[in-house]
Amino acid sequence: MKKGLITSILALTFSGLQAQPMPATPKLVVTLTIDQLRTDYMEAFSSLYGEKGFKRLLREGKVFSQAQFPFDETDRASAIATLYTGTTPSIHGIIASTWMDTQTLRPRNCVDDPDFMGNYTDENSSASQLLTSTLSDELKIATRNRALVYSISPFRDAAILAAGHAGNGAFWLNKMTGKWCSTTYYNDFPWWISQYNDRNSPDFRIKDMVWDPLFPVTSYTFLPEWRTDAFKYHLNNDRTNSFRRLILSPFANDEVNLLTEELLSKSTLGKDEIPDLLALTYYAGNYNHKSTQECAMEIQDTYARLDRSIANLLDMLDRHIGLQNILLCITSTGYADPEAADVGIYRVPGGEFYLNRCATLLNMYLMATYGEGQYVEGYHNLQIYLNHKLIESKQLDLNEIQEKSAQFLVQFSGVNEVYSANRLLLGPWSPQIERIRNSFHRKRSGDLLIKVLPGWSVMQENNTDNRVVRSAEIPAPLILLGPGIKPETIRIPVCTDRVAPTLAKALRIRAPNACQSTPLDF
Repeated sequence: MKKGLITSILALTFSGLQAQPMPATPKLVVTLTIDQLRTDYMEAFSSLYGEKGFKRLLREGKVFSQAQFPFDETDRASAIATLYTGTTPSIHGIIASTWMDTQTLRPRNCVDDPDFMGNYTDENSSASQLLTSTLSDELKIATRNRALVYSISPFRDAAILAAGHAGNGAFWLNKMTGKWCSTTYYNDFPWWISQYNDRNSPDFRIKDMVWDPLFPVTSYTFLPEWRTDAFKYHLNNDRTNSFRRLILSPFANDEVNLLTEELLSKSTLGKDEIPDLLALTYYAGNYNHKSTQECAMEIQDTYARLDRSIANLLDMLDRHIGLQNILLCITSTGYADPEAADVGIYRVPGGEFYLNRCATLLNMYLMATYGEGQYVEGYHNLQIYLNHKLIESKQLDLNEIQEKSAQFLVQFSGVNEVYSANRLLLGPWSPQIERIRNSFHRKRSGDLLIKVLPGWSVMQENNTDNRVVRSAEIPAPLILLGPGIKPETIRIPVCTDRVAPTLAKALRIRAPNACQSTPLDF
């Protein structure tokens, strides 16, 4: 009796499992990465939203409210590289938007490449410094190059890193001219983009672009006491910086939508049985890199306009392809622009930290210890690079010098911790060390990584853009929307290196070659 009952239950269980087929392969995967999108802001400003943007995503999508990057010092480039490769900077090599080139002793952009010319730009660019395959590459390989892969972004690094090595095209806004541009690294610079640039690119419309609030001032909350008047920005006030300001405003998202409409109208993207990929980037950071204290009303209006841009994008995708044929993945870059120092009346402890002074004093200490020479070759982004050739010519132990340097630097006011390359590569494991190791690349990072205390300001040599250090986690969302995806909200943290294998699973292709994480269930 019991045996028969158990057999019946098992039979029902397995038949139920077998009755749940895998969702059909989407005709188009759309990845929308919103630079500096925050879950807390997205939720706090909901009174400004309509029903077809954020609210629709939260209502119909699978929402992970705490998507975390598994490494330190996230920025736009390192975040997007991780989202599309499924691994960390220690493997894919994009440790930041720029790092110091030890050959030239100058900062080098992560997508600079002198071997390729630009289209509508004098910048030379490629994805050659991205060291692993991406979701885009794997889709091209799996379909024998028949899949279409395009990337559109206000930013050069985001466009190229999302398109990967094998994409058909990557397009971004030229911050000097307002034209959509690309690189000869990719095969496609379609005729319709040249036509669009000649007729409808932002440079034709910038003179009429004025940013003021969508709603009455009383609709905005969380404002400082002094903020009682509405803002108004004429983006064309300064011709030399007009397009830079456009790119760092919510108007950039509308420009991405306009070019996306052209792409969907003029191409076969998502219109056959071979799955394609469209990688888009929006901007949700502070206007022109101002602090939140300066532009509390602007950031709320940014989210209100972002809500409309998302609604317009969803409507556009539905009209051209049908949302039932699309898997949409919305992510954030998981960081925020550094803030200005807190006003002194609040008495928050802090101070000023100068990397250039640190480097100079370290070189003097090493000369006193090991003899004359320029031991510090350069410094960039709170990292110090030692002169390996000099150290080798003097037959000194590099590991010993790294450790002595770390012990010297940790004594400076404002320094919380100093990590040597030797310690990161060969030292004992801890959770904090793991995050820093994941952000460290042995051929691109410095010999010494300095961690400054929260509340302290990192001062630049030119006394501009001096911002305070904050260690608080930036809450970032991950949203999946598509056929077969059950709407729900998950507040348990999820790691962003799982995005690429999740989308690869949905496309029935291999995960990128350095990806070790498992796909998310949906």
